[in-house]
Amino acid sequence: MTIRAAVNSDLSRLLEFEQGIVATERPFDPTLKPGEIHYYDLGELIKSPDSMVAVAELNGELIGSGYAKIKIADDFLQHKEFAYLGCMYVEPEHRGKGVIQAITDYLFDWVRQRGLSEVRLDVYAENKTAVNSYTRMGFTPNLLEMRIALQPE
Repeated sequence: MTIRAAVNSDLSRLLEFEQGIVATERPFDPTLKPGEIHYYDLGELIKSPDSMVAVAELNGELIGSGYAKIKIADDFLQHKEFAYLGCMYVEPEHRGKGVIQAITDYLFDWVRQRGLSEVRLDVYAENKTAVNSYTRMGFTPNLLEMRIALQPE
């Protein structure tokens, strides 16, 4: 398996991965619109010097992805910038084999090269598989977003 920076020719496969993420997350979020939706501008993320889209390739086939994007931190935080991870995906038949760890390590190296130490991501609390995977990598829970759907009067 090779981890490398994504290129424009990977875009169609990355869009498939994104829809895999959406399908996985739909049961956790009743507010997602029906049909095809997009969380990311993957083409822009590939082009931007402030982001790194990484892909895992095995035998010439893309099997996983993730990105790191440098973001400006809120003024009240100690750090001025941080790296945000997204589009973390591994094809089902390759899960549990260290693919996401390899992608994350590659992204961590990219983050360190930019002099940053703070890395954040979002994950649905009910997505226990993902929560457990990120916990094994050293991530810790930081903030829990809560919601309520009110009935109109």
